[in-house]
Amino acid sequence: MVEELGGIAAEPTIDSLRSSLKGFARPDRRRAVWQILNTFLPYFALWGLLIYLVGQKVSILWLAPLMLLASLFLVRIFILFHDCAHGSFFASQRANAALGYLAGILTFTPYTYWRHNHLVHHGTYADLDHRGVGDIWTLTVEEYRAASRGVRLAYRFYRHPLVFLGIGPGYTFLITQRFLHHWEGKNERLSAAVTNLAIVAIAGAATLTIGFKTYLWIQLPVMLFAGAVGVWLFYVQHQFDGVYWSRHDRWDPVKAALRGSSFYKLPRVLQWFTGNIGLHHAHHLLPRIPNYRLQACCDASPVLQSVEPLTLRRSLRSLFLNLWDEREQKLVSFKSLRNKAN
Repeated sequence: MVEELGGIAAEPTIDSLRSSLKGFARPDRRRAVWQILNTFLPYFALWGLLIYLVGQKVSILWLAPLMLLASLFLVRIFILFHDCAHGSFFASQRANAALGYLAGILTFTPYTYWRHNHLVHHGTYADLDHRGVGDIWTLTVEEYRAASRGVRLAYRFYRHPLVFLGIGPGYTFLITQRFLHHWEGKNERLSAAVTNLAIVAIAGAATLTIGFKTYLWIQLPVMLFAGAVGVWLFYVQHQFDGVYWSRHDRWDPVKAALRGSSFYKLPRVLQWFTGNIGLHHAHHLLPRIPNYRLQACCDASPVLQSVEPLTLRRSLRSLFLNLWDEREQKLVSFKSLRNKAN
């Protein structure tokens, strides 16, 4: 993380890094439209095939791979939705909003509501003094020790892999995003109402055509698996061995982007389905870079390339990192906490 400025070695600033990458923060309508075609059309085609096969009472052994594939396309739809929320997918903000609402209906996520929370997340990630909006519930070791028994049990339940990857996605996408907190603004509530009404309308149309049972038989597995993949990606982007967290008065935007966000190196196929979101350090460095330019951005930046990648195998350790240790400046497990107590 050192650059040459006038022949003198210096740490890069957030402004200098963003300035060096701003050429990649340009929407490309042709590439955006191509992504819509190669994402939405296969997703709808898979739905059509699944409707036919369910109607023919085909075995779940044949349906499961197709449902899995449809789930991966739904994850990719969410990535396009995410770009729209940042205003980076199209140059036109009306086009971003239109696609964002459509993708939000398909992913059961109110566009304006999610955009609000996500932009808050971009201003507060890796900041220990501003946790709580658009992030994973994270306690420090001291906070956990000082908490009541009930809070500790709730936290351990919340952080258990079977909960945040099993129960959590269904609870989040199917239930909590149907109801907004009282403090949300008018636009966020309208977004939720439009999304909810559209979901009801789609379910109603499905009931009158293919049957409600067939609709649920396809929608629930596809949504739940896509939700689990999405939650895992969001989790591992800021919860991994070696991650950076800091108190607000010492929070460094460069360290937050390059060390507080993972460079998740996925196999090529998974990188495609996840829309390059694994290059999360680049995304947080300059959020206005559309997903289809993130790889080129990384390839052109020695600073981004210098970040140690998080491999798929190594990322699994994150399942057992539960608390932030402010003394050791790292994430630790519940088990390590017990060992210290002994």
